[in-house]
Amino acid sequence: MDALSQVLRSIRLTGGIFLEARFTAPWAVRSQLTPQDCTPYMAAPAQILAYHFVIGGRLVCEVEGEDALEIGAGEVILLPRNDSHDLASAIGLTPITADGLIQAPDGEGLARISHGGGGEETHLVCGFLASEDTFHPLIATLPRMLKIDIRRGASRDWVEASVRFAAREMANGRFASSDIMSRLSELLFVEAVRDYASSLDGSQSGWLAGLSDRQIGQALALLHGRVEAPWTIDKLAGEVSMSRSAFVDRFTSLVGLPPIKYLTQWRLGLAREKLRSGRGSIAQIAHAVGYDSEVAFNRAFKREFGQPPARWRDGY
Repeated sequence: MDALSQVLRSIRLTGGIFLEARFTAPWAVRSQLTPQDCTPYMAAPAQILAYHFVIGGRLVCEVEGEDALEIGAGEVILLPRNDSHDLASAIGLTPITADGLIQAPDGEGLARISHGGGGEETHLVCGFLASEDTFHPLIATLPRMLKIDIRRGASRDWVEASVRFAAREMANGRFASSDIMSRLSELLFVEAVRDYASSLDGSQSGWLAGLSDRQIGQALALLHGRVEAPWTIDKLAGEVSMSRSAFVDRFTSLVGLPPIKYLTQWRLGLAREKLRSGRGSIAQIAHAVGYDSEVAFNRAFKREFGQPPARWRDGY
């Protein structure tokens, strides 16, 4: 398993396909997922990533402030921060709200949309990835829209077979296996991120640049997968078969922070989200993010955010 897949596991992404749509030109709709759209498949998530997979035809996708992207058959548009977005047969059309077009599913089938002016048809399925965490540096690093051609991806055969299976099930009025759809959603996300990471200039630094490096990516996966572990520079360097000095230099150069400073910020960021959600006592949160004592956690939290965790939570 590569570092990206390991990091994805650390953020516990789940997903599914919830809507099949057939549009005929001209058409334009505005869409944004809500936690309620995901509740038939899971508890309402804290974070949603939306995507649309074009089975046939083409569309354009626009997010305010960004250049429009054209998506053709066999391509996916992923919206990592679930921005409100317009899907249309052409640029410049006035969108209507997609919610009012949705037809409830029959039995276990998917909800459906059938809409448009009778011209060229676009057939797509709409899905989501969701997480209980409200923040993750991978998602925060990504652009607001990502396009991927699954026919070029490393998991192309599996993805195409899964989509054919889903389409066959939909044609028979059934909802394809939730396990398969969740795995499909995760694979589409992995391919989108991997494709984006491969397009980055070699001179760039940052979280994805670190993840793309074999050894530093492995270290990031370890930190995110076992945040509570008593990590030290020597332990991390040993895990990725590097000397202490070479590991610190490469990690700092690529990620932009020394390893322990990065780990501290990641731990405290997780702690802040747990405090915000009201899950657990201060001592429980401290232990969950890798602090042996509440005193040490309080001191680190205050140094990072200007006040102790209890006061921060009271004032939130």
